[in-house]
This record gives sequence, C-alpha cells and structure tokens, in this order.
Amino acid sequence: MHQPQSDQVNQRSLFHLFSQRRFLPFFITQFLGALNDNLFKNALLVIVVSNAVAGADSNTNFITNLAAGLFILPYFLFSTTAGQLADRYDKALLIRRIKIAEIVLMVAGCYALWRTDVNLMLCILFALGVQSAFFGPIKYSIIPQHLSADELLAGNAQVGMGTFVSILLGTLIGGWLVTAERGPVYVGLLATGLAIIGWLSSRKIPAAPATSAAQQSDLSLNPFTVTARNFRLARENPTVFYCIIAISWFWLYGGSFLTQVPNYAVTVLQGHPTLISMLLGAFIVGVAIGSLLCHRLSKGQVEPGLVPIGGFGLTLFAVDLFFTSGMYQATNTTLLGVRPMTFITLIDGAHIMLDLMFIGMFGGMLVVPLYSMIQQRTEGNTRARVLSVNNIINAIFMVVGALMGMLFLSILGWTIPQFFLAIAIMNAVFLSVIFALDNIFVQRLLAWITN
Repeated sequence: MHQPQSDQVNQRSLFHLFSQRRFLPFFITQFLGALNDNLFKNALLVIVVSNAVAGADSNTNFITNLAAGLFILPYFLFSTTAGQLADRYDKALLIRRIKIAEIVLMVAGCYALWRTDVNLMLCILFALGVQSAFFGPIKYSIIPQHLSADELLAGNAQVGMGTFVSILLGTLIGGWLVTAERGPVYVGLLATGLAIIGWLSSRKIPAAPATSAAQQSDLSLNPFTVTARNFRLARENPTVFYCIIAISWFWLYGGSFLTQVPNYAVTVLQGHPTLISMLLGAFIVGVAIGSLLCHRLSKGQVEPGLVPIGGFGLTLFAVDLFFTSGMYQATNTTLLGVRPMTFITLIDGAHIMLDLMFIGMFGGMLVVPLYSMIQQRTEGNTRARVLSVNNIINAIFMVVGALMGMLFLSILGWTIPQFFLAIAIMNAVFLSVIFALDNIFVQRLLAWITN
C-alpha cells in the first residue's frame, strides 16, 4: 500500500534532488557560472584598487562604479530577448550555447588579466553580464519543467543557496588569489577551467523543449514593444506581479547591505580588512540557511505564509543591528584594526555577526517561496518571459538601492548604521503595502500558524 504523496514528500530528504540527473547537472552549471562571474568581477575590482594605491590610476571610484554598472546594464538591454528565446527553444540547448560563450570569454579574460588590461577586463565584464542576462530567465523557468510541483520549493531553495554561496566564494577567492604573485594569471586559468567544467555539466542536463504554442509565437527584437508585452504578461496574474516586486525589493535590500559591509567593517567597527570577509560570510551563510529552512518549515510545499515571516525578520534584525552597532562603538572606543578572531570574542561583535546572519536567513525565507510562487502560477509557454520582467525590475531596484546609498551616505551625511535603520523601516512599509494589495500572504500565514 502506497503512502499518501504528502507523507512521501515530508519524509524525502531535502537533498534528494542531488541524486537526480534532472537537477544535479543544472545545479552544478548554474553554481559554477555565478562563481565565475563573481570571481572575475572581484579580481577586477582588487586590481583597480591596487593600481590606485600604487599611484597608477586616479579614477578608482569611477572605474569601480562603472564596473558595477556594466554588469547590470545587460539586464536592461537583453532580458526581453532572453525571455523570448527561453520560451521558444530547448532550454538545455540554450544553456550549452551560453556555456560555450563563457569559455570563450574566460579565455579572453585570462589574456586581459595576464596583461592587466583594465579596459579589456571591463569589456569582458559587460559580456559576462550579457551572458547572465540570457541565463537568468532560463535558470528559473527550467526548474518547474524538470521538477514536480512538490519538489519546486526544494529545487529553488538549493538554487538560492548555491547562488549565494557561489557569490561568497567568488568574492573571497577572486580577492585573495589575484593578490598572489602571478595571481591574475591564476584567476584567469581558474575561471577558464570552471567554465569548461560548467559546459561539461551542462551537456548532462536533460532536454527541456518549448511548448508548441511558444514555438509558434513571433520573435521580436524590438526591446521596447517586447518589454511592454512581457509586462502585460506578468501583470495578468496580480499575485505573480507582486511576487516579482517583492523579489526585486529583496535584491535592493540585500544589495544595500552587501555594498556597505566593507566600509561598515573598517570605519564603523574599526576592523581589520579581513573582518569584511567574515561579515559578508555571515550574511550569505544566513541566506543559504534560510533558503533550506523554507523546505523544512513548509514540509516541502510552496507556502506563501513564510513571506511575511521573512519580511518581519529582515526589519527586526536590521533595527537590532543599528542599536548593536551603537553599543559596539560606545564600549570599544580604543580598539583599532580588530581581527575576526578578536571580534567574535566581543559580546557586541558576536551580536553583530548574529544580526547579519539572521538578516540573511530571513531574506532566504522571503525570497525562495516568492520564486516558487511565480513558477507555480505561470504557464510554461510564457514563464521565461515573465521571469525576464523579474530580471529587469531586479536591475532597476538594484540601481535605486545604489542611488539611495549615495543619497543617504554621501549627500545627507548619514552613518552606515543609520542607513541600515532607514532600509529596515522602508522594508516594513514596502512589504506591508504588498501584503495589503494581495492578502494571500497574510491569509496563508494565519492558516500555517493554526495548522
């Protein structure tokens, strides 16, 4: 006698998908791709800063901001076309073509790093942004094609975990390896090797053909008309559109924290530069934990009720971080150049680490159900185009987050902890509006609590 399906799902290991060919090759491919993007980008930024310290470049701030902009710009330019292609053609085949392009780019990147040619590196960074913009709609639209409905949450949790872990590893390895003797060459060789492994793993991804309706749809290269059409598709289901807006808000929120952490570690906490990596690690490990925790809390089902809990935690621990930062500064006035091991032995230092980890954890609990809801509530023949809208709005919100940082910190002269407090308050207001516009989140939260 067979067990009920829900019982089977509950007893199934969270990581059972790693034993499945329909998931593992895709997970490896997307993990290595995100790792390579961040490896190359952070190596470039370290080279730029090192040149400035050596007196070889006086435009450090301009180049670092240009690098960030060049990586985001392709999402505005190419997401609509990427969404059309992902809906129209076999997604596994498209991934393999994208990975071949990555190998070519990494070979060129190896040359640029060897020559320390910043201009060529910036061009390659833009091209990597183009590649990521084309991969984005495929990434989340192929998951529901290969996984059953009761595996969606686990798949998204593991992809979310993998994405943030790859960001952390790319940031750490890129910044560390490039400073070694002949470091830029090693970074280029490593990036090329990872691209080749990613392509080999992509060859094992099972076919994910388009629906007949999507294959027959017109392919338009006019980004303005296609974007408008895709926005209409995204708005057909209000819940899907609100999920997109909430995901984009999370990227603004998380980006604001990640961008300020280096300066926060050195100027507010009086830490040694090595403290930066530990604080970033606490945040990103928190996101990975929260992503995986979603599966356990909701027993493998897509649960909108977790979204308000995630939103509440983001505000609560960011407010706590503001007050803890003040206490740290008041009680550790004589400390300078604090190293990680010393930092975590301080009461307020350990408290700050926990705040950052919990902010990341509740962020994971917010964003994973949102992605799963979009996949669950969109048709297979339009899903990638709807997700391309998500990429565009994500990019807009990330740019707004950067502008907010400039406004609060550079123009208004606020401290970084005050900026964190402002983001926390805005988070509460913004998500409250989303929950008021669509009551499914609060309704499901109440039902989840009472069950």
